[in-house]
Order: sequence, then C-alpha cells, then structure tokens
Amino acid sequence: MLFDVFGTVVDWRESVARQARTLMEPKGITADWTGFADAWRGKYQPAMEQVRRGGRDFVRLDVLHREGLTEVLKQFRITGLPEPEVDHLNRAWHRLDPWPDAVPGLVRLKSQFILGTMSNGNVALLVNMAKAAGLPWDVILGAEPAQAYKPMAQAYLISVDWLGLTHGEVMMCSAHNSDLLAAQACGLRTAFIARPTEYGLRQDRDCKAEHTFDVVSESVLELAHQLGC
Repeated sequence: MLFDVFGTVVDWRESVARQARTLMEPKGITADWTGFADAWRGKYQPAMEQVRRGGRDFVRLDVLHREGLTEVLKQFRITGLPEPEVDHLNRAWHRLDPWPDAVPGLVRLKSQFILGTMSNGNVALLVNMAKAAGLPWDVILGAEPAQAYKPMAQAYLISVDWLGLTHGEVMMCSAHNSDLLAAQACGLRTAFIARPTEYGLRQDRDCKAEHTFDVVSESVLELAHQLGC
C-alpha cells in the first residue's frame, strides 16, 4: 500500500500556517497565515510542471519549496528574516501534523501490508516527517527515487519495481482523484480517502471520489476496517 502524503496523511495547510505564525508573530509580523500556506502551496504544481515538461532537470521538492517561499514572502511583503530562519521555515514541510486518523489507521494496516510513501516529497523530507509525526512507513518511495514527479507514470512504475511486486499487488491510496487515475492507468489498485477540508471549509475539489476506485473511504481507519485490519 503506497500513500500520497501531503493532504492525504498529513494536514499541510494548518501545519504550515501554525509554523509560519509561530516564527513571525513574535517579530511583530502579522498576516493571514492560512492564506500564506495556500499561496505557498499554490507554487507547488507550477514548479513541478517545469520539471515534468523538461524545462529544468529534476530537483528535490525542498528546492522547489524554497524558491516558492521566496516568492510568497515577497508577495506578503515580509522582509528581514535571517536566512537561517527562512531555511527553518522552508523545512516546515518536514514537520507536518498527521490527520487524527492517520497514525492509528496506518498502524492497523501495517499489521497486514507493506506501507510506503508515493509522494512528491524528497526522501529527507519524508523521513523527517515520519520521525516527527510517528508515521510507520516500511519504505520511502516516490518522486526522488524515481526522479519524476507524479502523475508521471515513472513515479508509480519504478516504485512497484523496487518492491519486486506486480502492479496489481500494489494499492495507491490518495485523497486526490487525479493521483488515483494516474496510478490506475499504470495498473495499480486504488483507494480514495476523503479529505474534504484539506484546503479549508470552502474546498471545491476532491471532496469525494469522482471515479470508480477499488475502495472508497472516509479515513485511514475506515480503510483499514474495509481491508480487514
């Protein structure tokens, strides 16, 4: 079982907003911190698309996040942060909080399945996050090992190959319909996990499964129950 991480397993929006607030409000800097997190996340897909289209060589997500952070700080007119503090804030993505059901659900699934990441996050980011959040992965897979960002087929196919499994023996688990469709096109099984507040209360995408997947659940705990764990 391979999991998308950002949004599916961890709550990036509230985690990034909280860490930005903690760093900057003691300095007298105020802002819409969830808006700050949204703006930073908004740099994510365009930055990866440059890599997907061959406009630049593959670089780790930490690099793309740092470039995006520089732009968002300018957008919010935040100046004067020392470079070490900007670097610390960039690593907020290494310290994201799990959704409440994630860890107990993963622990139950781990009793019967190999658990791994299928994330666009780089290896160090995902390892640090796992240590901080108690995520019980057996293996870290995804974009950096494959040198390709989802939804490129290479990201899914290399991960299956590294596990020594067939496509039908691997289930992609995600809160994002497009992610599952890409995995499905590669022959993987699929599980949708609903995260209707990933982008806040006004979220208007990925609120529900919009296609036919092998399993549809409301949480990782429910997914574990559906699979008999």
